[in-house]
Amino acid sequence: MSGLLAASQKLSKEEYRRQKDLDAARKAGTAPAEVDEEGREINPHTPQFMLKAPWYIDTGKPGLKHQQAPTKKLGRKFDDGGWYARGQRAGPAATKFRKGACENCGASTHATRDCVERPRKKGARWTGKDIQADEIVQEVDLDWDEKRDRWNGYDPKEHDKVIEEYERVEEERKKIKAQELDKQGLVSSEEAKKIEGANEGFSDDEYGEDDDKYADQADMPGQHVNTKTRTTIRNLRIREDTAKYLINLDVNSAYYDPKTRSMRENPLQDKDPNDTNFAGDNFARYSGDAPNMAKAQMFAWQAANRGNEVHLQANPTQLALLHKQFEQQKEKVRDTNKEGILAKYGGEEHLQRPPTELLLAQSENYVEYSRTGKIVKGQERAVARSKYEEDVYINNHTSVWGSFWADGKWGYKCCRAFIKNSYCTGSAGIAAAETASAKALLATGSK
Repeated sequence: MSGLLAASQKLSKEEYRRQKDLDAARKAGTAPAEVDEEGREINPHTPQFMLKAPWYIDTGKPGLKHQQAPTKKLGRKFDDGGWYARGQRAGPAATKFRKGACENCGASTHATRDCVERPRKKGARWTGKDIQADEIVQEVDLDWDEKRDRWNGYDPKEHDKVIEEYERVEEERKKIKAQELDKQGLVSSEEAKKIEGANEGFSDDEYGEDDDKYADQADMPGQHVNTKTRTTIRNLRIREDTAKYLINLDVNSAYYDPKTRSMRENPLQDKDPNDTNFAGDNFARYSGDAPNMAKAQMFAWQAANRGNEVHLQANPTQLALLHKQFEQQKEKVRDTNKEGILAKYGGEEHLQRPPTELLLAQSENYVEYSRTGKIVKGQERAVARSKYEEDVYINNHTSVWGSFWADGKWGYKCCRAFIKNSYCTGSAGIAAAETASAKALLATGSK
């Protein structure tokens, strides 16, 4: 009995002793080696944990076949040498319904419950019309790798279309390049070589030179394109900008943190921050909408601590509305407290501050007057005017259109004319209008 069977089956003492003696003789070379099912000798020095096969693939025969990788099927898996026909149908459809076929579409290759066609109101079994052809069913035996191969079944000839399209584009580019060189004319020997190469076909080196030239033009502040390695190098700082620590070389100026490359204070304290290129990192933090954002974030934290479910990033619209309501309520409470204190203790007259011109009898605003008292120069407030022309009367009218209303119509008050572009007739027009209206009333009464 082999060593594998001895390890898998329970032996008696006598059988176990005989097996031990046989294994010792095989190791010593006095007994022939054990043979597997394929006729190959098994090394007697192989450990038992390698010879013993797992229970789910144990055949009961000695050998190391379970240690070998499963053999893959070589050659074509299909008779026609291509991929299996997916979704294709075999030949023309039947003209009559066949027994055992699908009751919905009439195909005999699948059951009614497996039919993927649209469920009909009356199936092909009862109507006998529009019977579908049978599908091509193949026994596809694919291993684990073939099932997951993304290129399995791909026809390499499809890539020829991509190559042909690329070649056509290259040909058109060569023609355009040749036409441009012909328009420029022969200025040097290099251009002559280019034109000669345009007739014979451009080389890859020339295109490479053009690409390098375009790559050099693509350099931007803060990055550099290496044309040899085709990589983009990003600098730590835009070299055209002055470093923060070089703006003010005074030792006692703003502190520069080299680890974070930050300078929070203004290095030029004696200058206006709006006139300098850099006024410190805190200047950007406390300008624009940054303070409002910080207030909103602080309000969100305080509201969350009080048990309200608000978040700046999760729902910014809700937070903005709540913050606006909070600020309005805060202003109301402040005004109420102010009014209550003034009503109780008085002193409201001291809060009404007179203008600065009356307090100091002077002002920084420069105003220049003429001899007649008219302002020549100064910061006087401009009179608000409409975009339309004002106080302009047309056709000798002394009033504007729409200054008179009668009988549901607009007109001019000066002559009571109802035509907008009419010429003003003055009091004669008013008298004529009254006479016409009187005659109209008499005519109406006589009827």
